[in-house]
Amino acid sequence: MSTSPSHNGKVIITCAVTGSIHTPSMSPYLPVTPNDIVDSASEAAEAGAAILHLHARDPGTGRPDQRPEAFEPFLGRIKQVTKAIVNLTSGGSSFMTIEERIEPSVRFKPELASLNMGSMNFGLFPMLNRFKDFKHEWERQYLESTRDLVFRNAFKDIEFAVTALSANGTRFEFECYDVGHLYNLAHFADRGLVEPPFLVQTVFGILGGIGTHAEDVMHMRRTADRLFGADYHWSVLGAGRMQMPIAAMAASMGAHVRVGLEDSLWIGKGRLARSNAEQVRRVRSIVEGLGLSPATPDEARDILHLKGADTVSF
Repeated sequence: MSTSPSHNGKVIITCAVTGSIHTPSMSPYLPVTPNDIVDSASEAAEAGAAILHLHARDPGTGRPDQRPEAFEPFLGRIKQVTKAIVNLTSGGSSFMTIEERIEPSVRFKPELASLNMGSMNFGLFPMLNRFKDFKHEWERQYLESTRDLVFRNAFKDIEFAVTALSANGTRFEFECYDVGHLYNLAHFADRGLVEPPFLVQTVFGILGGIGTHAEDVMHMRRTADRLFGADYHWSVLGAGRMQMPIAAMAASMGAHVRVGLEDSLWIGKGRLARSNAEQVRRVRSIVEGLGLSPATPDEARDILHLKGADTVSF
């Protein structure tokens, strides 16, 4: 079986703008309100991000909010100010049901949606060792509760999401946090429920998933090559301080890359990133230093076989 097609010199940069992992007290630069999200997303796109991965938050408290009404104030505005591909979360928060998690994508019919490929422990509680003071009561409780949390992504849940969203032409960022998740994706591919090319986002450094060692990165790549051959595009996401080292290692090996304040609040040791665009510029400089180029949104659409921005419902 042939291996994954390389990026042929064009690297798709995804920016995950706000997420549901970090809480507002951790960084004053984390986008929370619709205006924050629009401004940060448009700056990231201008800096070189071809894909914008989006979550929504309660504008008052910053708590993750997966209601379509929470996405509506910023989706159309982002589409107006950038040509970037909008990728809506179906991960939402690990406390939500699959029905809640895919509701925005069912309604807005994006080109891309994320899809978590297996149930797992999802430990955020170690961040309590670094962050002690919180502005909102929910933040500490949210982090502490992940000691006793299984992030459910059962086969039934995944099939429900795939069936519902594929009907609208939405394709997927398949988020694989461990080796077994790659095999879960292969199961759905073998059944013909998902169609190549697959965007396989290998995630490193979440407590409960695979680690951040170079051998972990290589093992995920080798396994994906063996399972999917030329039918997939490899992308990497390194959590926390390993964001840029994993991006640099993998980009040199043919991967696309994902950055953003969802995945890491940092731009250097002890230095908070002041924007998503700052991280995009940093990873873009790594990509260009390797003699590669960031893919434009339209180049990314072509690579991933997306349906086009004119077919979404926002």
